[in-house]
Amino acid sequence: MTELKLTESLLNPADAIYSEIIPAGESWIHPIQKGQTFRIVDLEGNQAVDTLFYDARDFADRYDFQNTIRAQGKVYLTAGSKLMSSKGNCLLTITADTCGRHDTLGGACATESNQVRYALDKGHMHACRQSFLAALLQYDSGLEKRDIPNNINFFMNVPVTPEGGLTFEDGISEAGKYVEMRAERDVLGLISNCPQLNNPCNAYNPTPVQVFIWDAINV
Repeated sequence: MTELKLTESLLNPADAIYSEIIPAGESWIHPIQKGQTFRIVDLEGNQAVDTLFYDARDFADRYDFQNTIRAQGKVYLTAGSKLMSSKGNCLLTITADTCGRHDTLGGACATESNQVRYALDKGHMHACRQSFLAALLQYDSGLEKRDIPNNINFFMNVPVTPEGGLTFEDGISEAGKYVEMRAERDVLGLISNCPQLNNPCNAYNPTPVQVFIWDAINV
């Protein structure tokens, strides 16, 4: 098992220029400017936060899990990890992390995958790809379903088996744990606060998370 690397932040939430609570199962989309710091807080613990980033000046250049894994030489993200784009640019750098490990491989739940993985009668259940798409359409970004790549799952525990498979396990996060990152260029952040009820990624109980943004002057 990968050793957890925990790094505290010096930033005070009272100094943040932006704060928002994202209810369980809801989406969030917001620009983050170069030099700003962005934090996601797992308010109640064991909540999966499906997250994507796009270059705000070139939406075709978006988070890419293969380039990110290649840059780190690791499949998990933690403090010091660089979130790389499809064109090889660094979008953000993780600067603080009190959880210690975040998933790059599990992807987002979809109505189709819920049926394949669990049961046909799960097809009606809300899923992260729906939340992603709803936020993109609401933001009037011009992005659509085919523009949703494989995402980061912050706080989610997806161990890789010795055979090279993936398993969804109970999370390693706790109430108040957070991950924080500095934008290396202007980006558009996109979150689906996962509504999944069929595997233990949310302890079968999706809960809210909170996001903060600090201006570069406070970093």
